[in-house]
Amino acid sequence: VQTMGLKHAVITSVDRDDLPDGGAAVFAAVVRRIREFQPGCTVEVLIPDFRGRIEPLETVLDARPDILGHNVETVPRLFRTVQPQCRYEWSLATLRNTKALWPEALSKSGLMVGLGETTDEVLETMRDLRGAGVDILTIGQYLQPTRAHHPIVRYYTPEEFEVFRERGYEMGFKWVESAPLVRSSYHAEAQVRAVGAIQSPIDTAPAPP
Repeated sequence: VQTMGLKHAVITSVDRDDLPDGGAAVFAAVVRRIREFQPGCTVEVLIPDFRGRIEPLETVLDARPDILGHNVETVPRLFRTVQPQCRYEWSLATLRNTKALWPEALSKSGLMVGLGETTDEVLETMRDLRGAGVDILTIGQYLQPTRAHHPIVRYYTPEEFEVFRERGYEMGFKWVESAPLVRSSYHAEAQVRAVGAIQSPIDTAPAPP
């Protein structure tokens, strides 16, 4: 981060369920070291669900990242198929507890669409995330990495992504990125620097690519 002179860093990892704290202490240590080596660099962590436990989440939040991110990835009905080792309830608990522990925290989550969900299911999941206090939402098209992965059921049009974006702002999200190639780190620096200042998000948010 220091060598590259970064102004914003996104820190993530594979799940570390082999560690008692799920890797929380490592996330916290990295945040603190970036503060030391690159003052002024904002830091976003993209964490696992920690199986819904509050203690590892407290460890990460104590390091005061600028954005706490955890992606639900899909709608509840598809969780067991797409993420068999995870639980939708754990993801919502992680996001809800973030606000309970630190009300001023900026929280973020993301969805992939095209896995077989319905539009109504996407909207209901968005409402769940907003109900958990999520501030920033990303929605992108699922792309099948290999033939062994879940197949693509449908491609959404840019116009459909725009509807999701508008509905997200109507629900009260502070920032919504919704377009086919959006991923969780898309416009990440802009989000952390501008999200608190947005007055009329539907008019001022950047258009999708």
